[in-house]
Amino acid sequence: MQATANLPAIWNLSLCGSSSKVHIVNPRHRKSHALHCLRSEGHEELDNSQENLGLSSITKEAKHKDIWNLFREAQKNILILNKQRLAAVEELEKLKNEKDELLERINQLEAESQIVIKKDKSSLSWELLLRIDSMVINGLINIEEASSMRKLVKDHEANISEFPLDVLQQGDAEILAELRQFTNKGKRNGLHVIHICTEMAPLVSVGPLASYITGLSSALQGEGYMVEVILPKYSTLDLDEIEGLREIEADAYSYFNGQLHANRIWNGVVSGIGVTLIQPVYYSSMFSRDKVYGYQDDFDRFAYFSRASLDYIAKSGKQPDVLHIHNWQTAIVGPLFWDVFVNQGLEGTRILLTCQDFDKGLVPPEKLELCGLDPAELHRLDRLQDNINPHFVNILKGGVVYSNKVVIMSSSHSSIPGLEPTLAIHKDKLFFAAFGVDNSMEKDFCCDLHVSAYTSIKNL
Repeated sequence: MQATANLPAIWNLSLCGSSSKVHIVNPRHRKSHALHCLRSEGHEELDNSQENLGLSSITKEAKHKDIWNLFREAQKNILILNKQRLAAVEELEKLKNEKDELLERINQLEAESQIVIKKDKSSLSWELLLRIDSMVINGLINIEEASSMRKLVKDHEANISEFPLDVLQQGDAEILAELRQFTNKGKRNGLHVIHICTEMAPLVSVGPLASYITGLSSALQGEGYMVEVILPKYSTLDLDEIEGLREIEADAYSYFNGQLHANRIWNGVVSGIGVTLIQPVYYSSMFSRDKVYGYQDDFDRFAYFSRASLDYIAKSGKQPDVLHIHNWQTAIVGPLFWDVFVNQGLEGTRILLTCQDFDKGLVPPEKLELCGLDPAELHRLDRLQDNINPHFVNILKGGVVYSNKVVIMSSSHSSIPGLEPTLAIHKDKLFFAAFGVDNSMEKDFCCDLHVSAYTSIKNL
């Protein structure tokens, strides 16, 4: 009992039904029970912790997915914004380019208007004269009215600045109406000269002829002459040097090799000088070459051009005082003029030949038929037959024989080798000038010499 009394008593009261039992629990059992209870609670807490950890992981994964979704959505929005930004930049660049183009066009129009305003009287006169050519070829006016209008423009160049410049940008009919109302005052003096040539600076230049044509024409216009130039339309021409270049909207036909052939006619102004370009249609390859001279068919090419020039002059109703031809290439104009064209309204026109190049242009007589000349009539010693090679005709000699005056330009020759007998016969026609016009004194002398030649021609 004593041993039992020393042990602490643990009462375990269990109520079962109506009876009660009291158990005395041993302390060891109590300790074991406590450990069991702790283990049970630990397991429960671990399970709860693991369960909470699982829930936390799921929550984090959900949040991670939400973040990625938001990121992707943000990326999409950024791409859309970038596209919109790029589109806006492109639109702004397009508007800027359109603005720059508009400003450039405005500046160009202003520059063009300034050019029109600043045109000198000679350029204005030539634009009007060349438009008159277009009116005749298109049948808008007849040759008689064209002649009177040319005279009006020629005689009143001093007053040409009063002509309304904006009308020049309109059609031939509007210009014609204005010309018919143009006042008569401010007359000018001087002859009407047309150069038929193969070079003119700065359009096409091979030798001294090019600068000679431009320099002489400018000097003569300064003396009150009306000077214009007719050239082939070479494919190598520097067309940027031509002011107001325009094509006459009508074909001009010329005779060659037994048929009539169409030509395209272009007008413009170079250095204040009226320029007409002739472009063959059927024989288009004649002047579509790398060089101006040096081909086996050079006679054919320049005979075609010479005949086409005369056909154009006659059809347009021009009545120049002087046709000025140069070297053998256009010397055939002399025989053509007197044998074919003199009675086509050109009775008052005379011919002046300038020789800078002493090449003769020797060809068989039958070649003359190409441009409508009769070989039997011209293959004679007093006409085109060459003095040294009698089986050939000499085109330069024909120019001397059929011209009213001849200017020989040479620093070392007072004659043309091989043509001495011909020049002796026609000595009264001859003028001699230095080859170059390198300074103002020589230019003045050259101009004065040609004025004397032109005046003597007009007085014939």
